[in-house]
Amino acid sequence: MTGTGRIAVILFNLGGPDRLSAVRPFLFNLFNDPAILGLPMPVRPALAWLLASRRAGPATEIYRQLGGASPLLDNTLAQARALEAALAGPPGLGAQFRTFVAMRYWHPFAREVVKAVKVFDPERILLLPLYPQWSTTTTASSFRAWRQACRRIGLDRPTSSVCCYPVEPGFVTAIATLIRERLPQAALHGRPRVLFSAHGLPRRVIDRGDPYQWQCEQTAAAIAAAVGSPDLEWVNCYQSRVGPLEWIGPATDAEITRAGRDRRPVLVVPIAFVSEHSETLVELDIEYRGLAERCGVPAYLRVPTVGVTPTFIDGLATLIRTTVAKAGRAMPAAGEAACPPIAPGCGWRSEAMQKGR
Repeated sequence: MTGTGRIAVILFNLGGPDRLSAVRPFLFNLFNDPAILGLPMPVRPALAWLLASRRAGPATEIYRQLGGASPLLDNTLAQARALEAALAGPPGLGAQFRTFVAMRYWHPFAREVVKAVKVFDPERILLLPLYPQWSTTTTASSFRAWRQACRRIGLDRPTSSVCCYPVEPGFVTAIATLIRERLPQAALHGRPRVLFSAHGLPRRVIDRGDPYQWQCEQTAAAIAAAVGSPDLEWVNCYQSRVGPLEWIGPATDAEITRAGRDRRPVLVVPIAFVSEHSETLVELDIEYRGLAERCGVPAYLRVPTVGVTPTFIDGLATLIRTTVAKAGRAMPAAGEAACPPIAPGCGWRSEAMQKGR
């Protein structure tokens, strides 16, 4: 890639409360997202406030265990700095990349980041979700908020996007390496069962064509193959279920219970989270560990998220350079549409339609 143009790389994540008093408004922002509660105005905000009020107590306790705030922003900023360093080239050669972090449900919101990007005055913008698997509830929602903020402030620059990267080699290799490092410890207690755990979704979201579950399955299969252990036993499962709706499964807590009955050690591997936050540090490390102890699981180990692992960061940098070189084409993991016809909500197709291509 040649040229010295300025390129703004926008990293998207969900965000988290930065103090205990922010828990309720954070939850309100979450539930008030049309991608989460598909209800019309004014019903949606009214119900969102009710749900936020009901969930505020348990959620506040979760963040109290994390020291009173979510670590997600700090962890995401660290990834942004690492990625900017990986993209840096010799002075005067290549593009000048600047990374920005936009959170969906708490500061910094897209509307705040758009202002900073406008000051930077890039020639091009690239959107990079820190959600490896595409979903209408995550990537699509974040991209929509970004475009709305750009229209409001009048930021109009050629924009490219990485829609998803469920089997990106750097991402897969980073997790496989972390698994290999911990398998021997788990094997001291019997034959390990690897639980590839992703955040769950209501079944009806998937039934509408969201490709998230299919992509999670591809991620799990790719990592299992990369581990290189022919007798590796693994399960793709889902955590964080709330409410009365049917959710996709199997559930991570149900698989932990099953491992207890079978007296098998478990190695839990987060595959839809790339940085530590409440779902890993509290749900996996505290709540599910306690469940494993109660159920008689011989050993409970958890693989950390990829964070700023060089292999992962370098993989993202390669995705960015490739997408920039393709001059704006939305780019899934291998350069082609990542989802089968059974998932008409494919992010690559959605982005292409959004851009009129």
